Amino acid sequence: MTTIADNLQGVLARIAAACAACGRDPGEVTLLAVSKTFGPEAVREAAGTGQRAFGENYIQEAVEKIALLQSLPLEWHCIGPIQSNKTRLVAANFTWAHTVDRLKTAQRLSEQRPADMQPLQVCIQVNLDGGATKSGVAPSAALGLAREVMQLPQLRLRGLMTIPEPAADFAAQKATHLKAKALFDEMREAGVPMDTLSMGMTGDLEAAIAAGSTMVRVGTAIFGTRERLSAKA
Repeated sequence: MTTIADNLQGVLARIAAACAACGRDPGEVTLLAVSKTFGPEAVREAAGTGQRAFGENYIQEAVEKIALLQSLPLEWHCIGPIQSNKTRLVAANFTWAHTVDRLKTAQRLSEQRPADMQPLQVCIQVNLDGGATKSGVAPSAALGLAREVMQLPQLRLRGLMTIPEPAADFAAQKATHLKAKALFDEMREAGVPMDTLSMGMTGDLEAAIAAGSTMVRVGTAIFGTRERLSAKA
């Protein structure tokens, strides 16, 4: 039976191969291990291999997990929707928030970030596909939101995050990710100092890296098929 450590090595090998294929340095791509629905022992096993960055979708579950693992030097990323009644939990417990898509959410995160903590690192989630049921700001509004976020004292804008619809093949995946990269470059040229493009998951990380991703969010390929632990929030 493969272990989480074996799976992590396999994912890192995929990242290295994807970088080699497009002439990039693997050091340019951060692996975010998505540990949602898996217990603290799974995170502890992954951390034992040197993995430090973990992504969580369900905020209440994540906060409980973070408390149990506070003795480990881990970096916690919120990659799920942030409801208004959960902003305080995110502000007080996470290092990163990838899913900022409204100024109100950003303002609450900044106001509720404890003064003794470093600014919360944030990405603006962009809805590239335009789906009415999907989270994320429209690409045309991303620059304006970024400029507003940059003014908030307890936040540090790091970049963009996308979750595109599944695509049929590598070429289609890459084409979608290239739209995000073009927006990222356009915003940087407009004076927004971003360094992070959070895109790519288990099924499309190679295409995302080829398009310019700097952070891939991988869960299934590391932890296996998900099983819900309980009701999530």
